[in-house]
Amino acid sequence: MRYQSDRTTDMPGESRLTRSGRISGRSDLFPKLVSMQKLIDAQHFAVYRLHGSGLPHKQRLVCELDNWGSANSVVGKSFVEAYGEALIEHIDKSLLPLMWNGRDSDSTAETPDFAAFTQRLKPHLLPFAGAAFPVRLGAVGNGYTVFTAKFMDLASDMIVELHGRSCQIMMELLSLDERRSQAAEALSEREIACLQLAGDGRISEEIAEKLGLSVHTVNAYLGSATIKLDSVNRIQAIAKAIRFGYIS
Repeated sequence: MRYQSDRTTDMPGESRLTRSGRISGRSDLFPKLVSMQKLIDAQHFAVYRLHGSGLPHKQRLVCELDNWGSANSVVGKSFVEAYGEALIEHIDKSLLPLMWNGRDSDSTAETPDFAAFTQRLKPHLLPFAGAAFPVRLGAVGNGYTVFTAKFMDLASDMIVELHGRSCQIMMELLSLDERRSQAAEALSEREIACLQLAGDGRISEEIAEKLGLSVHTVNAYLGSATIKLDSVNRIQAIAKAIRFGYIS
């Protein structure tokens, strides 16, 4: 079966790119990746980013998100062992999507009308076929979104669609990292202390007594921390502070 793009178009042959809503954490990316996976009936997805700098042999692929599942924890390791070096070398030279065939003769990834604009990895190394979409956004924003399946037959417009969405996923991951870094630098010791106590279930009066501050000052610290963490309320600020590792 061949899968076609379901992109919204204003005119025949014209695609309209839309800006996605701002995400608050990595968990918000999973529905987007699942949607991409379902478009092509893929079995699994994974997002890898390159860590390290300089020559390719000094870099490594790190899995940021995946749905391999606990029963298939070895899949990710097998994938990197099979194709990690090739992916690292490829992204330094080209942004063409990569495809590969699995071990079985019927485990293939095909794109008959777009073959000239994809590159093939060495086949028969893994029990599944797949496609990897490279994204290059700078020193800390390079990586791939990967989709695996028993069989893939992708139309050209679907490859373009998935590649564009892959860029968006990587941009959002990079944005989350930047916001985390900015928040870490901006939060003061008092703001962190107030968030920690609030996260422990203390109300403002109890926090004020514990820290020797006025209730007004405690609320001011919690309010400023909430703004710096780009949160809509104190509860969300506490959740983000925990997720970012600022408080326990």
